[in-house]
Amino acid sequence: MSEHPLREVRRAVYRPVREGNALEDTVARLMQTIRLGVVAPGESLPPERELAALYAVSRDTVREAIRELADTGFLVRRRGRYGGTFVADPLPRPAPAGAVAQAALDDVLGLRRVLEAGAARAAAGRTLDSASRAELWSRHDVACTASEGDYRRADTLLHLTIAEVAGIPSVVALVAENRSRVNEWLDTFPLLPRNIGHSNAQHERIVTAILAGGADAAEAAMLEHLAGSEALLRGFVG
Repeated sequence: MSEHPLREVRRAVYRPVREGNALEDTVARLMQTIRLGVVAPGESLPPERELAALYAVSRDTVREAIRELADTGFLVRRRGRYGGTFVADPLPRPAPAGAVAQAALDDVLGLRRVLEAGAARAAAGRTLDSASRAELWSRHDVACTASEGDYRRADTLLHLTIAEVAGIPSVVALVAENRSRVNEWLDTFPLLPRNIGHSNAQHERIVTAILAGGADAAEAAMLEHLAGSEALLRGFVG
C-alpha cells in the first residue's frame, strides 16, 4: 500500500481537467469526489487555490464549480476562521433515476466486471506488504460495522482499496470513474438490510482470497459479488 491510503484514488479524482470544458469537467470531478466518498459528508474539500492547481484551471473556474454544487445542495460554503467548502451532511437525496437505457447499463456494468474482477485477480497475484494487508482488512471491517447511512461510502472505499492494491495506477482511475457512475444509480434507491449482510459476507470471501494469494478465488468471488449488485441495479433502474 502507498504511504497515504487511497493515494492513487486521490490522484485520479484530483487530476487536470480538459481545457475545452474546464467548468463542466471541474463540476464533474468534484461530484466524483463526493459520490466516491473520498471526502466524507461534513468534511472539507481542499482549498480553492489547491484545487485550481490540481485541476490545472483558474481559481475563478473552481469558485464557479463550487457555487454550482452549493446551489444544488451538495456543498456548503462557510466563512470565518474555520471556514471553507464542505460536503453537505446529509447529502441531498437524488430523485429516482427512472429507466436507464439498456445499452448504458450493459456498458457500465460490463466494464465494471472487467475492471473489478481483474483488479481482484491482480491484487491476489501480488506479494502485499503488511500495510497493504492491514488497510484492506480494515476497509472490510469498517464496511461490516458501518451504519446504514455510511454503508455505501464504506463499500465504495473497500472496492477502491482493492483497485489500489492491484498495483496498476491507471486501473484505479478507471475503477473510480466507473464506480462514480454506478453510485449515481445506487443512490437513487434504498439500501436493503439483508443485502448488506450478504454483501459483507461476499466482501470477506474476496478479501480473504486476495490475502491468501488465490487469484482464481478472488476473481470468482468478485464476479459473484458484482452479479448481486448488478441484479439490483437492473431491477431498480433498468
